Amino acid sequence: MTKADLVEEISAQTGVPKNHTALIVEGLLDACCRALSEGKHLEIRGFGTFKVRERRARRARNPRSGSEVLVPAKLVPVFKPSKELKAQVLEAAPAPETVTS
Repeated sequence: MTKADLVEEISAQTGVPKNHTALIVEGLLDACCRALSEGKHLEIRGFGTFKVRERRARRARNPRSGSEVLVPAKLVPVFKPSKELKAQVLEAAPAPETVTS
């Protein structure tokens, strides 16, 4: 689902014009990005939590040359889904196929 699909679905459910819905969705995403860039965490009950974590520096290997490279520490956004979201996804997921010989 793209942002345009999300705007269209919300607009259809609420009856709000698409251009207004697009502004609201854009505002929500901007607020989320701003909060994360300021180091705050964002909790949406029933959906999940967005946080910023520091990934520590590490040594990696360049696959082309084989030489060792130092990858510096950096901040990365992470998402932890809520129990409700996990349960909803699990309910909607198709049953795994079993392989018989």
